[in-house]
Amino acid sequence: MSITSTVIKRAVRQAPMEALTLVERAVKRPLFGCQMCGHCILQDTAFICPMACPKGLRDGPCGGTDMHGMCETDPSMPCVWLRIYERAERLGRVDRLMKLQDDLDWRGQGTSSWISLVKRAADRMHPAAREKS
Repeated sequence: MSITSTVIKRAVRQAPMEALTLVERAVKRPLFGCQMCGHCILQDTAFICPMACPKGLRDGPCGGTDMHGMCETDPSMPCVWLRIYERAERLGRVDRLMKLQDDLDWRGQGTSSWISLVKRAADRMHPAAREKS
């Protein structure tokens, strides 16, 4: 098998995942400010992506805002965590903010979190298939 055919076969296998990633980005970025970290926690952060924080803080604010709630790192933007807290309060979901998040595996940056959701759902639906592989 030539290198060219190997590359083509790999591209064909990856095409559905890349397409799903493009769709996810097109949907989640405008709606939630998604930064495509590959480990989505929007359900715990009032549907605002915490990775929009210039410091990349996933567990809460740094405390470095000015008296108007603007970010100390980028004074032109409101603190992402202040926005998250205010929305969580409106939605009655402040308790979700207390959840300590897993460490972020930065190797997933730019990848789809939907793919892992689909794989987990498939494993739950077909546990025997998982045991064979």
